[in-house]
Amino acid sequence: MNAALSIRGWVEEDGVVLTDGEIQSILDDEPKRACRFGGEFAIEYGAYRLRDHLGVVSGTIPPGTLQKNKETICHIIPDPPEIPLEDALQKAVLLRKGRRSVVALSGGVDSSLIAAIAELPCIVVGIPGSHDLKRAVEVADAIGCELTTVVIDPSEVESVLRRIIPLLPSAHPVDVSIAATAFFLCRAAADHGYDRIISGQGADELFCGYTRYLDSCDLKADRTADIADLPRQLARDQAVAGLFHVHLSLPYLDTRVVRAADKIPVEEMIRSGTRKFPFRQVASAYLPEDIAWYEKKAMQYGSGVWKVIRDRARERGFKRAVQGYINYLQDGKVEHGY
Repeated sequence: MNAALSIRGWVEEDGVVLTDGEIQSILDDEPKRACRFGGEFAIEYGAYRLRDHLGVVSGTIPPGTLQKNKETICHIIPDPPEIPLEDALQKAVLLRKGRRSVVALSGGVDSSLIAAIAELPCIVVGIPGSHDLKRAVEVADAIGCELTTVVIDPSEVESVLRRIIPLLPSAHPVDVSIAATAFFLCRAAADHGYDRIISGQGADELFCGYTRYLDSCDLKADRTADIADLPRQLARDQAVAGLFHVHLSLPYLDTRVVRAADKIPVEEMIRSGTRKFPFRQVASAYLPEDIAWYEKKAMQYGSGVWKVIRDRARERGFKRAVQGYINYLQDGKVEHGY
């Protein structure tokens, strides 16, 4: 086929990252091999359209679809062999290393483990004096990684909110604050020449890392519900990343990692009040103990963006809830007190 291959992201088969030429040869000669492609990708090649099974990379067709002439040939379902959790985590991270890849380092165990395994440059964003800026510097010093710190100007947050809210599938304050932090992260990465941001998203869902799990009456059901919500979160983050022509790469959602996590009895995910216990056990082989077992704030809180949004809402007269402020930015309707 003489058509040009257009690919965003990366493709792997049996644990090996494929070159553009190898992808073309497979689609030319054995297209159904692509039904087992792993990776994070959106591909256009002649009559073919392909997108990774989770939809990590945005595209014009549904996630996990291989189409030819707009007809679905198969659903893309990677099927790597099951391997132990530590091997799965290491493989998932190393597959995502690329020439223009950077690790989003916030200083928590999720991003710190990625940074330690990948040995790539790292980047952190935050409001001046924020938890993440300080913690990321400490972690970078401890594990010896190169770190770029990008300070967010609080006065810019409201204009960013106005820009991103129309793009998001949900205008819930938590989603908006996470998306705002992602905006600054993606912009900073693009400004520094990166097009792939390796992120720790998914670890809290897979390994029961949220604080609310400590009070769960049905840990298995809550974990299942949170995992089911990940595609919505991906859509939120894609909407922001696309503004800067970058994509988030998510090793903890690699099929190998998901399968290894699913093998762990859910009641073992939390031990003596420590969340993500099995994950932290693996991390302690790569990180100092005080990093592997550190309990970190959520992204929007650690970066300081949530506090800026909350304070700005109060300044605008929305003293009881941030949602009214978000609605005001979204459509200009003033709903004081809501």
